[in-house]
Amino acid sequence: MKKRFPSLSLSAYGSGWSSGRRFAVVGGVLACLIMMTATIAYFTGDRQQPDRADTTTPAASSPAAARPPSPSAGTGSVPKPPPVAEPLSYAKAAAAMLWSYDTRRTSHDQQLAGMKQWMTPEAEFADWASVSGQVPDPVLWSRMADNRQHATPSVAEAHFPSAFKAALADSPEAITEAYIYAVTVSGSQQIAWKQDGGGAEDRSVTLAVQCRPSRDCSLVAIAPRVAP
Repeated sequence: MKKRFPSLSLSAYGSGWSSGRRFAVVGGVLACLIMMTATIAYFTGDRQQPDRADTTTPAASSPAAARPPSPSAGTGSVPKPPPVAEPLSYAKAAAAMLWSYDTRRTSHDQQLAGMKQWMTPEAEFADWASVSGQVPDPVLWSRMADNRQHATPSVAEAHFPSAFKAALADSPEAITEAYIYAVTVSGSQQIAWKQDGGGAEDRSVTLAVQCRPSRDCSLVAIAPRVAP
């Protein structure tokens, strides 16, 4: 029975955070929501480092992935962000992007460049490190390419976490400061490599997406685990 290579998988998005990765927003943005729920407290940088459940995932700490991608790299197989103005739909598309990759057709720099296109243009909110940090370093990416590793996603559903909905109900006007929504997406990821190797795993990730009325949605961050 063939076994998958556990160390060659982009499969634990949001599984771990470094204590120094503090994400701060200006002034009173989402202040009411921050006071009422850990979901939105994430955007103040007051989050605590969760326990690491999977220490084999190479994406958890990748300094090379955090650097800006080369502008001339292209985007390889990474899908482009859709013109969507609704947070649940956009979060589902973003999760599908995060759960898919193809080292046969996409270089390390291309993967980063493609993911960067999904990010909000508002630098004060964008946590690029939380997204790019999920990509293995160039050496490990090369090993994955040697094994022709690739992954395809299947998205089942998306919903607003209960803590986010409760906070929004208590202070509905707070969302208008930055229009950042917490969305939890669940589904699965099918991973394959040469010589018919492969396997499937369930996936769940909470994303912070920004959907201002005047433009399409964009990705803000991969959020810590929150209440379902």
